Amino acid sequence: MPDHTAPAPSTPPVAPTSRRFVENKPPRGLYVRVFIYVVATHALLAFMSLLVVIAKSR
Repeated sequence: MPDHTAPAPSTPPVAPTSRRFVENKPPRGLYVRVFIYVVATHALLAFMSLLVVIAKSR
């Protein structure tokens, strides 16, 4: 079996640049978390309002 050794690269490997860091733009995960927090907060407030309406009707 032949020896398949490759010469050492002269420059270090560079990570793919598909997701570049832009200083002016926050990461996408931040938008996702804010959306989840807003939805969860509104759902909690709707549930608490429902409890108040049910309690007042009794």
